[in-house]
Amino acid sequence: MSFFITLIESTDASRRELEAIPKMNSMINRGLTLAEYKAFLHDLYYIVWHFCPIMGAAASRCDDRFRNVRYELYERIDEEKNHETWVLEDIEAVGGDVARVRANPPSPPVQAMVAFNYYCADRAHPCSVLGMLYSLEVIASAYAATLAQSIAKTLGRDMDGPGFKFLLSHSAMDQEHVAKLNVLVKTIDDPVAQESIMSATRVNFYQFGRMFYEGGFSTLIAG
Repeated sequence: MSFFITLIESTDASRRELEAIPKMNSMINRGLTLAEYKAFLHDLYYIVWHFCPIMGAAASRCDDRFRNVRYELYERIDEEKNHETWVLEDIEAVGGDVARVRANPPSPPVQAMVAFNYYCADRAHPCSVLGMLYSLEVIASAYAATLAQSIAKTLGRDMDGPGFKFLLSHSAMDQEHVAKLNVLVKTIDDPVAQESIMSATRVNFYQFGRMFYEGGFSTLIAG
C-alpha cells in the first residue's frame, strides 16, 4: 500500500469530522450572511498569506534526503505567491474593509493553526508541511465550489462574478495539487517523515474546524 493511501485512510476521519460541525455543515448547504462571509474571508486571508512563508521555511530545512520535497515546495511557492491578493479582491468586492483586515489579526484558531505550521517547519520535521498542503488542498478541492455556490445564492450574487475568485479558482487548482501530492508522498519512505505528515494533517483539519466554533471567524464580524 502506498503512503498516500495510508495518509488518506489514517486522516479521513479527521476530514469527515469537519462535515459534522454544525456551522460548517450549515455554511456548505445554506451559505453565510454577508457579515459572516466578510469575517470568513478575513480569516482566509491570513491562512493564504502565511502559506508561502511556511513552505519557504520548510524548504530551507529539507536536506538531500528530501530534495523532491524541497523542489516541489519551490514550485508551489511560485504558483501560490500573491494569491492572498485574490482574497483581498473578494473582500473588497463584497464591501469589506481591506485596510481593517490587514490591520487586525485572524481569529484565535487560525492564529494557532498558522503558529503550529511555522513551529513544524522551523523546529519539528520539515516534511510536516505536506500535511498542511494536503489538508488545506483537500478542503478546497472538496468544498470550495459548493461553498461559493451556497454563499452566492444566499447573498443573491452571481457565483461567477466578483467576490468568489479565490474559492472558485482553488476548487479546481487544488484538485491538481492533490494529484501532484499523491506522486510526491509516494517517494517518502522515512517513517519519521511519514508520521510528521500524518500528524500535521490531523492538526490542520482540527484547527480549521475550530474556526466554526465560538471564538472563530464570527468574532471578526464588525460591530
